[in-house]
Amino acid sequence: MFEYHGWVTIQSSAGDEDDEDVVGAHNTVSAVVRESGLGTGSVELRMVNGMSQLRVSGFANHRAGEGQEIIELFGRIGKLAPGSYGLLYFRDDEDRDGKANEFQVLVMKRGTVSQNSDPFLSPCVPEIEDAD
Repeated sequence: MFEYHGWVTIQSSAGDEDDEDVVGAHNTVSAVVRESGLGTGSVELRMVNGMSQLRVSGFANHRAGEGQEIIELFGRIGKLAPGSYGLLYFRDDEDRDGKANEFQVLVMKRGTVSQNSDPFLSPCVPEIEDAD
């Protein structure tokens, strides 16, 4: 199972933005989200009090396909709207790099994405689940 939950505040730059900048970044990200392959999860892009916000969550059978698409979408948003910031938590219980029992966190700051280990819910067994 591949589980993911995340949010991004969409901004074209890290400085002060006028309404045109916010709407332009929102529309750019909206087009990318529409063409993405995120069919089974929840994807919500909307304007909230003059700011653009994306929220995503879902469960896919495997990282391949929709799971990989959400990770790539997160990175694309950072490149298209380099003032954006947010978090994407994911867990891949089939991870081959020894991280199947933990959440990973993609952190976006100033449009740049880094991957970090989660200190709150991991290791999943025993923190949030019992051993089988």
